[in-house]
Amino acid sequence: MQPRLFVPGWGGSGPEHWQSRWQSQLRGSRRVEVPDWFAPERGAWVDAIERAVRSIGAAAQRAPILIAHSLGCIAVAAWAEQVGRGAVAAALLVAPPDIERADAAAVLRDFGPVPKRRLGFACHVVASDDDPYVSVERVTQFAAHWGAPLTVLAGAGHINVASGHGAWPAGLELVRQLAVGRAA
Repeated sequence: MQPRLFVPGWGGSGPEHWQSRWQSQLRGSRRVEVPDWFAPERGAWVDAIERAVRSIGAAAQRAPILIAHSLGCIAVAAWAEQVGRGAVAAALLVAPPDIERADAAAVLRDFGPVPKRRLGFACHVVASDDDPYVSVERVTQFAAHWGAPLTVLAGAGHINVASGHGAWPAGLELVRQLAVGRAA
């Protein structure tokens, strides 16, 4: 079985979030643990991803699929840029925020800059046309830099519980497609 590693965003993912629901459904799944979900520090998050990838990969003897949301997407891209090329099978990156926008919280801007390199593994970016934290134009740039196909959902907000995405079965299907190498 392909291991799954969840990378939440700023504040973590509560029990009703699709990440938490999927983690409880997908046997052998784990979550990256960072020192403080509310005070993100890029180096600490990159280090936490590296430790988790090595741990889950060693335990399962297979490279994991990363499943990131929001700031977790930026952390995954930063990890891939710094240390992680080839250490994972694939990544689903959902609702990456534009941490460089003028109205971004200072703690998020300090997490930047947004990485602009190809990730080095299969990935798929999912965004919404009305996400308050990123424009379609910017997320299109992110996906192009990262070498990822982009799916833009209509009216899906930040693709979280607040926007009606608790279980989000369509997203889980994308994970299944990544696992068999068919997501595009």
